[in-house]
Amino acid sequence: MNRSRISLAVTVLLAFAAGIAGVRVGHAFLVNGQARGASVHDIIHEQLDLNPAQQKQIDKLEADFAVRRNQLELEMRMANVELANAIREEHGYGPKVTAAVDHFHRAMGELQKETLSHVFAMRAVLTPDQAETFDKTVVEALIAEPR
Repeated sequence: MNRSRISLAVTVLLAFAAGIAGVRVGHAFLVNGQARGASVHDIIHEQLDLNPAQQKQIDKLEADFAVRRNQLELEMRMANVELANAIREEHGYGPKVTAAVDHFHRAMGELQKETLSHVFAMRAVLTPDQAETFDKTVVEALIAEPR
């Protein structure tokens, strides 16, 4: 393989690794609440003083989202396998590599959209005062640096 193809392959792999890192960081902020300070999950369950009806609604939203999140994470893992096979086969940035990267990006983008929909669905269950605290926490989680 010539020097430019090796360089291209390294670039593709680094870009892919950066994408994976981005997903993990986003997942930590919005799903696991691993941002500095109080997490979205902590705020919902420990600081908003949910009434029993709200708690039941939030629990249902979280259970439904967990299923969808797992589906999309599986889709991203499948795209990773496609990418590995494409790199093994094409040894460069060919049409199969491009398709696999696009597959991963679609799944990653869908996960981000589903996560935001989930956040807004939980917010809709809250009272105006609870929503104000929730909004502040979500914004802080999105701009905080990871631990």
